[in-house]
Amino acid sequence: MSTHMQLAPIDWAIVAAYFALSAGIGFFFTKKGGESLDQYFLSGRNVSWWLAGASMVATTFAADTPLVVTGLVAAHGVAGNWLWWNMLMSGMLTVFFFARLWRRANVMTDVEFAEIRYSGRPAATLRGFRALYLAIPINLIVLGWVTRAMIKILTISLGISPVLAVAVCFVITVAYSAGAGMWAVLWTDLIQFAIKMSAVIILAVYAVRAVGGMDALKTGLARHFGSSDAALSVLPVQVTPHGLEAYTWMPFLALAVFLSVQWWAAWYPGSEPGGGGYVAQRIFSARTERDGVLATLFFQVAHYAIRPWPWIVTALCTVILYPNLADRESGYVHAFVDHLPTPWRGVMMAGFAAAYMSTVGTQLNWGASYLVNDFYKRFVNRDAREKHYVAVSRAATVFLFLASILVTWQMETVEGAWKFLLALGSGTGLVLILRWYWWRINAWSEISAMIASFVVSLSMMYAVRGRFPEGDLRADAWVMLTTVVVSTVIWLAVTFLTPPEPAATLEAFYLRVRPGGPGWARVSRGLGLGREPIPGGALAWTHWIAGIVAVYGSLFGIGKLVFGEIATGAVLLAVSALAFLWIARALAQAPREPAPPTVREPSRVELVGG
Repeated sequence: MSTHMQLAPIDWAIVAAYFALSAGIGFFFTKKGGESLDQYFLSGRNVSWWLAGASMVATTFAADTPLVVTGLVAAHGVAGNWLWWNMLMSGMLTVFFFARLWRRANVMTDVEFAEIRYSGRPAATLRGFRALYLAIPINLIVLGWVTRAMIKILTISLGISPVLAVAVCFVITVAYSAGAGMWAVLWTDLIQFAIKMSAVIILAVYAVRAVGGMDALKTGLARHFGSSDAALSVLPVQVTPHGLEAYTWMPFLALAVFLSVQWWAAWYPGSEPGGGGYVAQRIFSARTERDGVLATLFFQVAHYAIRPWPWIVTALCTVILYPNLADRESGYVHAFVDHLPTPWRGVMMAGFAAAYMSTVGTQLNWGASYLVNDFYKRFVNRDAREKHYVAVSRAATVFLFLASILVTWQMETVEGAWKFLLALGSGTGLVLILRWYWWRINAWSEISAMIASFVVSLSMMYAVRGRFPEGDLRADAWVMLTTVVVSTVIWLAVTFLTPPEPAATLEAFYLRVRPGGPGWARVSRGLGLGREPIPGGALAWTHWIAGIVAVYGSLFGIGKLVFGEIATGAVLLAVSALAFLWIARALAQAPREPAPPTVREPSRVELVGG
């Protein structure tokens, strides 16, 4: 294992060219992005689905992602990825149940939604608090763990001062994201995604060569994990003479919670139940409702099915190449330091810079949108000109960049921060889903869910500490399960103990978004619309299931092909193709925009009770 990597002039030229291209895009779009807040944060709501979708994927491909996957795979084999693969089910909910509704809401941020769905001081309080909560502590945690990972990468690979190396990435990222806003973020994301994918595929090829080929890799993994299945199985269970059993690292309790609870109950950036965050921001930017749906679908396919295998293959190789490495995540960095030749070293360094910058650019723009649109403009200065708000947005972007530096130095591990954030949001998912489809949810429902989730999750993390061995997933499962149950009981009780939103607010929201379904029948009938179906109709559930089958089929099928199981891989991909055809048929028949409602003067009904 070499100490540091030496870059040739061609490698440095590739890195420099990447930085110059990123900065050039920022300068090109500065004038357009500075025209208004709509241009700065949403690209004028005129973005095609492929650009919005690619931006979602690029954002979630951060500098820390290959490192986290390497740590999971080195410890648990391929099936270790179920700690995040399970979130596909939430993502598909967004595609078929929420993307259309977010686009119809016509808001600038997902927290602005609070004041079209709810009313009065509770709605304003929820909007302001959630804006500050997401923009500062939550956003800074994400920025901190991404920067922490980049510091590890640069320290191991180049041996240079991490402060200097990250400062270069940060300054360029801030320059284009602060200057041009979302336009620069979107187009640099597209280019960055192409560079990142090229780099990780190339590294996977060289890593397999370094271990002696695919057969040698399988043999080495069988020795390390006890069997080839333990290393390569995509399922966290095994068939034994006693029946189906979970692997020791994934107790059935943890598996049950991950597959049946976590994906809908836990709020997490990029995988929010009901959509939200920067995924919603890309949907708001989409040209049409259909573009928003297609962008979100493309994101799910690329995020879960296409992107993971180059990381996983390299991670498996690190198990053989560095069996005694204490920091398993760092094995990914050592692999490219030791085994990539010039000029691929330059491509890989540009790829990591791209991974880092795409996520940071999005987080800065996303966080600034909350600070300006949902706090400064809403509560501090409501009557300024658009140019003033753009200037404040640029200042907010720089502020978040500086604040994230402080958080970075206080963070110990990337995985620890990830689990902490997941636990904090583990009781809010259901209310974020139901607020779209049940009129009785009110502002106090969300407020109580957030407070209960925060208090219960922190209490449970303290309570389980020391009761389970380090890394035992039962601890995480108990934290999540308890938080979900207690938080749900609390917010449901608060919902029925507080009055519903006024009829005028509910009717205005319904006409704006048209969510349909039995949960809104009382309102839609009062408007003279009858009981309308949800967007996509009753078949939306079949589309959701088809989406899950299509993506998991692609994910597992590609994995089988990678490891030489051609027949099984072909069957899985065929099943996936059939599921995609079902989805394509549905999307082809769906209108690009909803038909305008024909509303008679409603007979005002008092919306009280359950």
